[in-house]
Amino acid sequence: MEWRASHILVKDRNLAQELLKRVKQGANFESLAREYSTCPSKSSGGDLGWFGPGKMVAPFEYACKNLGVGSVSDVVQTQFGYHIIKLTGKR
Repeated sequence: MEWRASHILVKDRNLAQELLKRVKQGANFESLAREYSTCPSKSSGGDLGWFGPGKMVAPFEYACKNLGVGSVSDVVQTQFGYHIIKLTGKR
């Protein structure tokens, strides 16, 4: 199984919660990623491309496994910060 995901990565849990709330209220995920994410993927709206098992840190991969395509995760904490993950594909 491979997944394709976009994410917004921030250092502050409160900011992550606020951004998640905005996404759930209909804000554009890609626009928020471009504006707020600290990951280099921000330039592509948070798109990380396709990846397989073991390519992402465990909490991130676990979240992707449990999302349906088009769904957005709750805030996921890793050693890099706080992620909001949008699953955009599975194959």
